[in-house]
Amino acid sequence: MANELDGKVAVVTGAASGIGLASAEAMLAAGARVVLVDRDQAALERICGGHGSSALPLVLDLLDPVACAALLPRVLEAAGRLDILHANAGSYVGGDLIDAESAAIDRMLNLNVNVVMKNVHDVLPHMIERGSGDIIVTSSLAAHFPTPWEPVYASSKWAINCFVQTVRRQVFKHGIRVGSISPGPVITALIADWPAEKLAEAKASGSLLDTAEVAEVVLFMLTRPRGMTIRDVVMLPTNFDL
Repeated sequence: MANELDGKVAVVTGAASGIGLASAEAMLAAGARVVLVDRDQAALERICGGHGSSALPLVLDLLDPVACAALLPRVLEAAGRLDILHANAGSYVGGDLIDAESAAIDRMLNLNVNVVMKNVHDVLPHMIERGSGDIIVTSSLAAHFPTPWEPVYASSKWAINCFVQTVRRQVFKHGIRVGSISPGPVITALIADWPAEKLAEAKASGSLLDTAEVAEVVLFMLTRPRGMTIRDVVMLPTNFDL
């Protein structure tokens, strides 16, 4: 709904594509100023160019510890405050564990777990000082079901779901809401690494979500009365069968 986020400043990581882009566009449509964080400068400039002054590009490689630590200062420099963090950036490693490269495992765990923890850690003092804030983390159905074709990815999401739920219990007394979205398979580049037969089956049966559908849930979570926290939403394509 238009104008529900008027006056809010949001940050979305991994905002140049997929769920992050859809989330950022939904928040912009709802009246927020949005800082879109990604390492893809060309994509950010193209996206933000179509949204005027409400969309602020921030080029950061979150896997670089120095750049990651600069997230909040850069946001405050650009927008002056922070009301909403959608910690969305992530990567995927699927298939048999024995076939996974160690470097890919390290990179994925760093981005899916460590970076999320550091981003949340860094924005909390600002939100605590202001006595308000919303943090949403993109998790996955894999956080709730031991998916056999993605043990590394699923493990990262189980870890981050625990993080989300424990931090929520620590900070709700400060007026900060923390929750996660756990979609099943979504049409993004991440699932390109699915086993070919699984991906073909999902496409053929219509067992995939659209990024805009996930963004609608993000907006729903952000626009509930302050006395209500949507702790976790598990989203499944109706035809998807575990």
